[in-house]
This record gives sequence, C-alpha cells and structure tokens, in this order.
Amino acid sequence: MSHGRHVTMLTEGTYPHVHGGVSTWCDQLVRGMPEVDFNVIALTGSGREPVTWELPRNVYRHTAVPLWGPPPSKGCRGRRSALRGKAHRRFTEVYESLLLSLLDPADDPARRTFSEALRELAVLARAGKLAPALRSESVLRLLMNVWTRPGLSTAEAAPTIHDALTATDLLEHALRPLSVRIPPDSVAHAVSSGLATLPALAAKHLDGVPFLLTEHGIYLRERYLGYRTAEQRWPVKALMLGFYRELNTEGYRQADLITPCNQYNRRWEERGGADSERIRTVYNGVDPHAFPEAGPEPDVPTLSWCGRIDPIKDLETLIRAYAFMREELPALRLRLFGPVPAGCEDYKLRLEKLAAELGVSDGITYEGRIEQVAQAYAAGSVVMLSSISEGFPFSIIEAMSCGRTTVSTDVGGVREAVGDTGLVVPPREPETMARATLALLRDDERRAELGRMSRKRVVEKFTLHQSVDGFRHIYRELAGQPVLPVHAGDAWTQRLADPWYRELAADGSLW
Repeated sequence: MSHGRHVTMLTEGTYPHVHGGVSTWCDQLVRGMPEVDFNVIALTGSGREPVTWELPRNVYRHTAVPLWGPPPSKGCRGRRSALRGKAHRRFTEVYESLLLSLLDPADDPARRTFSEALRELAVLARAGKLAPALRSESVLRLLMNVWTRPGLSTAEAAPTIHDALTATDLLEHALRPLSVRIPPDSVAHAVSSGLATLPALAAKHLDGVPFLLTEHGIYLRERYLGYRTAEQRWPVKALMLGFYRELNTEGYRQADLITPCNQYNRRWEERGGADSERIRTVYNGVDPHAFPEAGPEPDVPTLSWCGRIDPIKDLETLIRAYAFMREELPALRLRLFGPVPAGCEDYKLRLEKLAAELGVSDGITYEGRIEQVAQAYAAGSVVMLSSISEGFPFSIIEAMSCGRTTVSTDVGGVREAVGDTGLVVPPREPETMARATLALLRDDERRAELGRMSRKRVVEKFTLHQSVDGFRHIYRELAGQPVLPVHAGDAWTQRLADPWYRELAADGSLW
C-alpha cells in the first residue's frame, strides 16, 4: 500500500502465467487497487513459464518459484548443507512426527504436531537444508519404518523402496515453497489453499506477517479427485493426501482472515477447522459494462462454453449431452471457447475421439482463446458449464451479465450465482443436462426472460466494484490502517454458516 504494509499475492499455477477464472480475479484485484503495491509470488512447474498477463505498474515485483526441476541446494552446496549429528537426530524426530500426523491423524495432538513440525521444516528450508535432508538414505528408511507400523493401512499394502523414493520426491517438491521469503512489512494473501499457503504460514510463524486466505475451487477436494486416477500405489497416495489434508487444516486455522467466494466454500472451511468469526464471504464480480447485453441469439441453435480445456471441466459430459440433444435437434451446434493449457493436449485429443465415436464431430468447433470474451457468450443460445469442481465461476456470471441464461452443474458456488435465472443439474449426468437444455431451447419466451433476469441479478449482486472494494477494506484492516466506511448498499460481505466435510468421497471410492 502507498503507506504502511503492502500486499504479497501468492498463487499456484495461475496468475500471471495462466489464463483462467482465478487469474482473472487476481488481475481484477491488482488493477482495481492502483494505490496498493503488489508483490506477486507465483508457484509454477518449471519456473520458465511465460508471463501471459500484462502486469500493471503497481506490481513492483514478480517472482516465479518452480516446484519441479533440481533441488534448490544441489551439488557441492547440498553436500555442505547436509545435516550432521545432533541436527540430523532432531530432524529425524521432527520428520517422524510429521509422517505420523499425516498417516495417523487421530485427534488434535496430531494436528499440533503437524503445525510444530512445519515450523521447524520452514527454518531448514530457508537455510537450504531441507531438500538434502529429506533425500538422505536414513530418512528413506525412516519412512519405510513408519509406513509398515502395525495398525496403519499402509502396512497391509507392503510398501516398496520405489514407493518411498516416489513419495519422498513428491513431498520434497511440495515443501519447496517453505523456503520462499515474504517481505515482513506486507500482508500475505494466498489466493488458494494448499501449497500457496506455505510461504504465508512460514512468514506468519517466523516473522509475524498477517495472513489472508482466499479459496475459489476447494483445493483439497480437487487433490482427492486427482489422486483417484493417479498411478501411485496406496502408501504414496495416503502420505500425500494426508499432507494436503493437514496443510489445508493448518491454513484454515492459522489464517487471520478467510475470504471464500461462496457459501459452499465456507461450509468446507468451517468444518475443516476455520473459526467462523474469521470468515467473510466476498463474491467474485464482473463489470456489467465490459459484459453488456449480448443482443439477438444466433440464427442456428447453439450451445456456448467458455473456459480452459481441462479434465476438471468435464467436457466429456458436455459432449455426451450434446450428442443426446443432436438426436432431437440435428442443427444444434456446440462452440467451445478457450485455450488448451500445457499438459492438457491429450485431454483434447480424448474429447475429439469421443465426439467422433458419438458421430457429432461435425457440430463441434474448438475456437481457442478469444480476446473479447463477451463474444463467446453472445455466440450461444444457452451457455453451458459441466465442471466437476468450481468456486464461483466467472464464465457463469459473465454470461449472465450478457443476458444469456445458463445450464450448469451443481458444484461449488454455481447455485448461489445462478439463483432462479438458469438451470442447475447434477454433475456427470449427461442425459439430465441434455433434457434440461432441450427444454430451454424449445421455449424462446422462457429463455429470453431468464436472460433478462440473469443480467439484473449480476447488476444487483455481483459487480466488480463490490468485489474489489471488499478486498480494499480487508487489506487495510490487516495492515492495521484505518478501515474506510462501508456505505449502505455496498454489501461486500455476507455472513454464512453451515456444517460440512465427508463430501470428499461423495461420488464414489477414491481408489
């Protein structure tokens, strides 16, 4: 900020290297507060990813922190920084406690153990000693010993040395952000749970830096979904999911303030250990002027989808639903707007193969990334969303601002966004999605009325001004600066409460 503390924004796999909803939100905050100085620390894959967003002047520093590649203290420096004697014995004690907290989290004492261990690991990481310590032979033997203790589920899986090497490699990479230093005169703002919280947790524990946590999608749920199809064996999955579970809870417990973007996220956070008094809901917002009324629908009935081509968006369900609709509306088209992120090329090929098998390739077009996103929504008679995980999706409130009605899956804050202005269906049910969409396509009057209601809802509840102004107040509060008055009608936060948790495996066994 221009006086006092400034903001360190912590991202993982998003801004400013990747386009998408979370990155859009980050850019909105930075550009919407030119009086605030931002330091952006981005956790990335290799550290060589290009910057795809134009950073405004108030971003005074941007640092890419690679999670992969060689360890930070490789070679001679790594040998010099290897732990010896008393320091090594202390590390093995701490690491054993950490492993037990991940694999046998019986109660609160296990959580305290995780929290204390994380603090000591942060000190080692800052000194460049954590990576070589984790990769030592004695630590691998310790992991094998813990895994095979009677009573732990991992013992029955007969873990191998290969499992131990794999798990250690994954954990070492995941812990690398602990070495990142945040300026002590800043507010640390992690814009997702998980690994982005590690530098903030270290800075809070070691330097007293205020910690703000915002969640869009539910990070922990997405880790569970991802590990369902992962190749690793059960001992590796148990360790890594235990790590993400405990890290998630630690972030919820330690954050000075948590700002979910919807009520659904708030339920997870409260049941995950967050104090309800430290939670404020701040909805995502759009500029109604940037997403104006779209005007007449296309002459040919068209479904529009906008996002990144990614498995979390479950475009298989959308294509299957489209194939079902094509049997009754042969002229119907499906236009998919958005980029294919690195690593998702095979997923796009899978989608094209599915469309060919269903005999609908001729009606589907991949439009790529579009500069004027409002045109993507205007291109459809109905805008679709088929995701299996979302926060408070921009694609929905942007489409609503354009006066288009939507058919969306019931994930995250979608139902809160849509209200009664569109249709919400269960995820992974293509026929249900198809029937709901067909009903809208056959009723021009209803579709037009829902479109009008959609724009009205955005203008009243989900404007960019309301969203950015909410965080302007929060930054000042955490920085210890006088809080500006909130004018009547701004409604930039909403207090919500509800119970949560075992939804992690709600849609079937993880393995």
